Amino acid sequence: MATRTPVRMSAEARREQLLDVTKAIVAERGFHAVSIEGVAREAGISRPIVYGHFDDLPGLLDALVRRESARALGQLAEVLPPPDAEADPAERLLAGLRGYLEVVRRDPETWRLVLVPPEGAPRILHEAISRGRRAVVAHLAATLGDGALEAPDPELAAHLVSAWSDEAARLMLSDPERYPPERHIALARWWFGRRAVPPV
Repeated sequence: MATRTPVRMSAEARREQLLDVTKAIVAERGFHAVSIEGVAREAGISRPIVYGHFDDLPGLLDALVRRESARALGQLAEVLPPPDAEADPAERLLAGLRGYLEVVRRDPETWRLVLVPPEGAPRILHEAISRGRRAVVAHLAATLGDGALEAPDPELAAHLVSAWSDEAARLMLSDPERYPPERHIALARWWFGRRAVPPV
């Protein structure tokens, strides 16, 4: 039986390939399905090559969680409304919601890890999600306490807006035809006091 010759890659490219393979296994079958042997087989390489990049299975999963958490937070940083912007706060929140749903739609596998952690997700993933959520809530609280909105309890309002946004993203991931971003934006526009907010 012929064996496949591994494709030559730089160390960085190989590491990314192994993380991509691990991510695909997690997305399809959950964290419990990941093994060093399985990742090596899917990548078309031998186990020692995987061990050359990651000491063990927990190290591989830890690296995956760190990469995907950083990716998700980086995407969020690009779309969250700046709290000190001059634009109307409700308009900034609507723009932020649309941006959030768009990044989720563009990178569904990353966001499924964050929003719907698969079975057997390691503790580090839940900790990373909690840290990210705290940062988002603090950012939203600054916007909700600003300008025309002036929420009486910005922190609590931020928790609710964050939870609402996450549920909107989950619905879109589960059924994008039925729950497109436009449907969520329309409801959010109504919710913010039925104010005349320009379309985002």
